[in-house]
Amino acid sequence: MVDFAQARRMMVDGQVRPSDVTDRDLLAAMLDVPRERFVPDALASVAYLDRDIPIDGKRALLKPMVLARLLQAAQVGAGDHVLDAACGSGYSSAVLARIAASVVALEDDEARARRCGEILGSLGVANVTIARGPLEAGWPGLAPYDVILVNGAVEVEPHGLLGQLKDGGRLVTVRGAGPDGKAILYRKDRGEIGSRTLFDAAAPVLPSFMRAPAFTF
Repeated sequence: MVDFAQARRMMVDGQVRPSDVTDRDLLAAMLDVPRERFVPDALASVAYLDRDIPIDGKRALLKPMVLARLLQAAQVGAGDHVLDAACGSGYSSAVLARIAASVVALEDDEARARRCGEILGSLGVANVTIARGPLEAGWPGLAPYDVILVNGAVEVEPHGLLGQLKDGGRLVTVRGAGPDGKAILYRKDRGEIGSRTLFDAAAPVLPSFMRAPAFTF
């Protein structure tokens, strides 16, 4: 039998803290949220390993270190309104719910969105709104957002999401496929969007943000 509380502590102490994650509220949230509840039962025993954990054929929980560093870079505050795009089964939404005022958990698949709502409901998470729609379109009905997390890698600029940031808002994601991926922080300042590279990071590319195949003749 896996001691999940101990596994959670080892994840934070062995993977997250050594990656220069020092935000106390974020660390407390990751110590509190039962990551094993958000993966298929057959993978619960490996939920805390230093790797992406698949939840189905198209989504995965990001590596704990990558997720933590993205959220720390986004500087999520207690009063922030957050969009969690490609929320999957809702793990990142549960973490965000503990450090932000409100979260919109967006998925493009009905079954996945329903499962996300069921898990969050069973954990008593009350400040997350489940939304279903195209990821690239965001969720304009509850925009603008202080922070947007894109849970996966993008190959094209997420223009639809960037347009839903408040002034001063931040979007974090991984740009690029495979080992060449880079964690990116976008920031909206006086209506202009700027970006900077944060660190090397690999994450599964989200189909909604894949680059269109180039034609060759």
